[in-house]
Amino acid sequence: MKTYTIEEINDIVKGELIGYTDKKIDGPEQLEKAKDTNITFIGSRKYIKLWDSSSACAAVVDQNLKIEPSDNRAVIRVKNADLAMAKILELFAPELPVFETDIHPTAVIHESAKVSDGVKIGANCYVGKDVVLSEGVTLYPNVTILDETTIGQATVIWSNTVIRERTEIGALCIIHTNVSIGADGFGYRPAEDGRGLVKIPQIGNVIIGNAVEIGANSCIDKGKFSSTILGDGCKIDNLVQIGHNCVLGRSCIMAGQSGLAGSITLGDGVIIGGGAVLKDHITVGSGATIGAGSGVVGNVEAGKTVLGYPANDAKAKLKEWVFLRKVGSGKLDDLLKNL
Repeated sequence: MKTYTIEEINDIVKGELIGYTDKKIDGPEQLEKAKDTNITFIGSRKYIKLWDSSSACAAVVDQNLKIEPSDNRAVIRVKNADLAMAKILELFAPELPVFETDIHPTAVIHESAKVSDGVKIGANCYVGKDVVLSEGVTLYPNVTILDETTIGQATVIWSNTVIRERTEIGALCIIHTNVSIGADGFGYRPAEDGRGLVKIPQIGNVIIGNAVEIGANSCIDKGKFSSTILGDGCKIDNLVQIGHNCVLGRSCIMAGQSGLAGSITLGDGVIIGGGAVLKDHITVGSGATIGAGSGVVGNVEAGKTVLGYPANDAKAKLKEWVFLRKVGSGKLDDLLKNL
């Protein structure tokens, strides 16, 4: 079991150590669940009251919060408790699954594929024609990589992911379990005789930049023509749908169960909350935020925050909700007096 002194942890997070504990710290934990050998973290005022009743021997806290140490319990003040805790979590992270052999004998690798040094390929993987796996790529068991796909250095792909033909993936990406990349976009038109639907061929591909992370069970469709593109540093949660020919800028974030219809453009640093959905052929400017559960049917300006269904400016939408709540509660007379 890994253990650290409070001084060793403070050296790593580079905070201000207040108080002392002689406990050997064997892991981080939530305030309510912590034992006396755990370190916890407090990044919001609403959790301050839990410190006194917590059994944790130490806490990493935002420097603007007034939290004091106590008997054999220490506090480390930092600029950002969440970022400091990320460093502590890395200290205690368990080892990843072990490959007893770099390339498992049950893996099927086409003779034309280029497999660089340091690549690890797990049991029952399939690597297709003219695939390129750069140095340090890891494929966990049951991954499928189809023809002419290229994968950059040190990218990790977890089990049961399927990457379709001609996909381009950059370096240092993490693709979690059961992800689908490069499946057909959702394209149909009514048949001329009015009976049934005609499938529109999808002949593009997917291009994914460097340091992109894609959560489990997410789907990224290839372009109808040209490419669906995810820029460097994008972070995609579990159960996310990205439709054909979408283009995401750098460092966009999409939370779970959100979805993009086809041909949407996101600028850099766009944040999309969980369960939000965006109509096809719209543009969301850099730095914009889409609130959780929102339905976006038109363009969103750079830096703007929108909420609701249909989505609107956040401040305007909040005022609308207050109005509706007062109407529903019978306080309309009070409301009219203030107009």
